[in-house]
Amino acid sequence: MFQLSNTLNKDCIRIGQFQLSLLLLLKDANYPWFILVPQRADLSEIYQLNPSDQQQLTRESSQLASALSTAFNADKINIATLGNIVKQLHIHHIARYHDDLAWPAPVWGAHPAKPYTVEQQTDTIQKLINVLGSDFTPVKEHE
Repeated sequence: MFQLSNTLNKDCIRIGQFQLSLLLLLKDANYPWFILVPQRADLSEIYQLNPSDQQQLTRESSQLASALSTAFNADKINIATLGNIVKQLHIHHIARYHDDLAWPAPVWGAHPAKPYTVEQQTDTIQKLINVLGSDFTPVKEHE
């Protein structure tokens, strides 16, 4: 049975879901940083998904990357699956800018996480939801 890892549950805000994956916002206002988590139990790698789920994850990741580029006018979208700290399969999608705090280096460990204000969090989530399309279902409080 699928269960979101305690770390992701603590460090992220649940925005909604695609057919396969949950969509989360990392609690770090330094960057528009979102995470896809396929709702399958006990997986740590993409190759462990069945072929149909692999294709669905690729579609969802591409849709999210395109939406991030549009919603946040990003210079670059960083997409990564690390899993060195949180073993559960999850894919980071980060909108990057030539003038962001960590550019051009990776964001991990570059700066302490900056908490969102309620207004920033609402605005960030709504910007993305507005461009995600009909195959994304937001959680009730974000509709």
